[in-house]
Amino acid sequence: MTMLQDVELSMLDLVAVREGGTVAGAIEVALRTARHVASLGFTRYWLAEHHNMPGIASSATAVLIGHIAAGTQRIRVGSGGIMLPNHAPLVVAEAFGTLAALHPDRIDLGLGRAPGTDPATMRALRRDRVETEDDFPRDVAELQRLLGPVQPGQRLIAMPGADSQVPIWLLGSSLFSAQLAAERGLPYAFASHFAPRMLMPALALYRSRFQPSATLQRPHAIVGVPLVAAPTDAEAEFLASSTQQRVLGIVRGERGRLPPPVEGFMASLGPTERAAVRDFLALAVVGGPETVRQGLSDIAQATGADELMLVCDTFDPDLRLRSLSIAAEQWRLGTP
Repeated sequence: MTMLQDVELSMLDLVAVREGGTVAGAIEVALRTARHVASLGFTRYWLAEHHNMPGIASSATAVLIGHIAAGTQRIRVGSGGIMLPNHAPLVVAEAFGTLAALHPDRIDLGLGRAPGTDPATMRALRRDRVETEDDFPRDVAELQRLLGPVQPGQRLIAMPGADSQVPIWLLGSSLFSAQLAAERGLPYAFASHFAPRMLMPALALYRSRFQPSATLQRPHAIVGVPLVAAPTDAEAEFLASSTQQRVLGIVRGERGRLPPPVEGFMASLGPTERAAVRDFLALAVVGGPETVRQGLSDIAQATGADELMLVCDTFDPDLRLRSLSIAAEQWRLGTP
């Protein structure tokens, strides 16, 4: 059984651009949020790589990581994740080696194997590079070499990057990265904030096949959790309609900026679209303090997670901070 007092809280930020807002405003909200969760005792603050999406401002992920790390003092800052098929491993090693030199022992490198965008944008990112998701294990191994100690006769050296030992995490929403993380003895994060269906099989596979390594002696798993907290269940459900509208846009292929909340949004949908939104957000914790405490506790117990990584987007940035404060307070109250 999971000891809840050992389960940490962290945060993943998509750096949402709100309707009527700007990219600069979204980045300012991200920095405010990072400082806030650091004050609440969160372990890490990650940023996600997405491209060609008008509502998400985190495409230059390493740049934002540097900005957030410079604006905070102790919280770990990293990628959730860098979409490795879009980048040459040497470029990633040099960028994160530089970040690690600027912010020692505070940088995480989470890696995903999907492009994080549409096919046309993927081609624009890669130009003439021929790279597929099947190349992911090889690229991870190359990054491990580039970030590790320089070996005799090694000709390709990341500078900065060599011997920086930036922690590598594997991210995924299927069994592939779970198995690879287990084989390599790496920590693993499951993207259950948008694809919860394979969560339990992936965690079971990761733990059952885990091989201890110089990096990690026992499995360490993060579980993504969409969160909206408020003083009452009713208010939280209202605020959550911003995220629900964004998810519906993803389902319809209509990606836009984060919209303001609307009353009765889910009830206005037809059965098929309502089911699609609920499936996407199946692990979401939405409610007042007691609901949030019970929801987070249930997820931690059911998954055995070492960390819960919250994804919290409300239209009003101040209510986002309030939501995270409620979650942190209820988590402390719910753990022995």
